[in-house]
Amino acid sequence: MAEKLYHEITPEGFGIAIENDEDLFSDKSPYQTVDVFHSRAFGNVLTLDGLMMVTERDEFFYHEMIVHIPMLTHKNPENILVIGGGDGGTVRELLKYNSVKHIDMVEIDGMVIEASKKFFPTVACGLNDERVSVLVQDAVDFIKDKENVYDVVLIDSTDPIGPGEGLFNEGFYNNVKRALKKGGIVVPQTEGPFAQSENMRKTYKLLRKVFKNVAPYCGPMPTYPGGYWSWGFCSDEVEIPLDSSRIDKVRANEIAKTCKIYNIALHGAVFCVPNFVLELAKG
Repeated sequence: MAEKLYHEITPEGFGIAIENDEDLFSDKSPYQTVDVFHSRAFGNVLTLDGLMMVTERDEFFYHEMIVHIPMLTHKNPENILVIGGGDGGTVRELLKYNSVKHIDMVEIDGMVIEASKKFFPTVACGLNDERVSVLVQDAVDFIKDKENVYDVVLIDSTDPIGPGEGLFNEGFYNNVKRALKKGGIVVPQTEGPFAQSENMRKTYKLLRKVFKNVAPYCGPMPTYPGGYWSWGFCSDEVEIPLDSSRIDKVRANEIAKTCKIYNIALHGAVFCVPNFVLELAKG
């Protein structure tokens, strides 16, 4: 048995525990404490200020969900913005699309990027791709002067505390909306419906102020407290893809061959969420 135990307990008094077999990295950036340890159950594990972010074993649950639902709903996604996402997993999934011409990834903490390149090479493998610009800066400032630039914006942020706090306000989302091209789609991570219910409610109240069409979709996330996570599909022109009839099935089947979780049947099913999630998403 490992000598040390990583544990994360939510304010509600429950959480997760993982055996820490070896500390691999620990340092403080200007924004947060970045730690990486190895677990025999989950491989390498990244935490920020003690909160779970990424594990080698289950990262695909999160990254496939945040990327493929909006990307396969959009007719021709070419220019993409990723806000946060310093581990590189979201970029890796985006690079599966031949239509993608350019990706801007804006991550405030360069230490997260460098640690991910070193300790999570299968996750961060796309960050050096010629189609990707990695920008180490505050996305709140980056987005202010952008207009009609992006087809899809993915907000792969931490919780609304610390460096992620500025990404959870109406002014920021109005700027994101202005940065979209016509027919654009925004998907932020919107917290855990069970473990972070109040944060989720506040997020959807904010999203509904800014976008005409807003709906939650959900999926499992084994190492996040509560084991269940949500993302918000947001657009003014694009309807919520409640079934697979609104997606290009040929393109979706090709993408599905590269995935561990995504398939066409799942695409519509993820919007079939429990009543308590629908209630939270009313804002």
